[in-house]
Amino acid sequence: MDSLEHLITRSIKTYYKNRLYAPIIFLVILLVLSFIFPVWHMLFPKTYSEDSVSLHDLYNDKETYAKFDLSNLYFTGYTSKWLDNTRGYYYYTMINSECVIVLLDPDTCEQGAPNIDELKVTGKILYESQAARTLLSNLAHDLNWSEEGILSTVSSYTISEPDATGFVTRAFELFFVIFGIYSLINIIVCCVFIVFPVLSIPVQKTRAYGKPAEILAEAEEELATLPQLATEDMFITEHYFIETSSYGVAIVPIDAIIWIYKYSTMHKFLWHHFSITYTLYITAGKRHYIKCPKNIKSDIDGIMDYLAEANHDILVGFSEENRLKVEEIQNDFAIVRKITSFLSQRV
Repeated sequence: MDSLEHLITRSIKTYYKNRLYAPIIFLVILLVLSFIFPVWHMLFPKTYSEDSVSLHDLYNDKETYAKFDLSNLYFTGYTSKWLDNTRGYYYYTMINSECVIVLLDPDTCEQGAPNIDELKVTGKILYESQAARTLLSNLAHDLNWSEEGILSTVSSYTISEPDATGFVTRAFELFFVIFGIYSLINIIVCCVFIVFPVLSIPVQKTRAYGKPAEILAEAEEELATLPQLATEDMFITEHYFIETSSYGVAIVPIDAIIWIYKYSTMHKFLWHHFSITYTLYITAGKRHYIKCPKNIKSDIDGIMDYLAEANHDILVGFSEENRLKVEEIQNDFAIVRKITSFLSQRV
């Protein structure tokens, strides 16, 4: 009996402690990625003016994403293409007394305007880009310059707006932020439920039958003093069915149960059959559904027999007749009927 003392509360805490591992590991992975890659600079780029910035220093500091205030940009006449689509237009400008090639999005430069007086652009710093090198080689040929001469005149660093604002980069930023926020929320929620089990989802689902705190206290007391039937992780007390497995925790009043049935699952690998486990499905009022997986047949049968005896209104076994009765009791299609009726009146 001592082991049943506050078993539900302890099971809730254990369940959510186990659920902490995945979001913590995922958050650690995101943090590691943020140290390996310039994620923070990608998400929160700093702004630099053309007179005070050193592309060499930014690149060496791994701050490859930044915002730049540029002026006097001139179109080179060359574009960057990808799958027959114009990816960007190459311009050149002076940054801190150094000639730099800048690749701009088509919309930013109005499809290749001859010159741009002032521009604030978010870009990625590239070092010795092969595309820029090819551009300079072609430009040298057009101007009758030597390739070595033009390469010595133009900076080895280029600024690419498409690489900083393209689909792949934006998708990475979006998923990084979404998964980061999702992991944090999961960690916070799990911690709250561990500290305050009464606020957890399994307990709050009992709100349909009364006050969750009172139901939890009553279920804990009955389980600790008057358990009617007990298996490894399923219990029946005077008024409640209780599940405390690693798959979840549930509390449901016996008089609220509408339908119970079991489902068998064969576990096998290739041609070898290992075992058969049974899952207990419980449907209760207020659309409360409980699933107790991976149990043995004798435990499931014992639970179903006891519940059927304790509440003669419970439908036992899966059949189309029982499914339709539950559908009618739950009034599952009430909303559909209301919408249909409303639309019919409007027509």
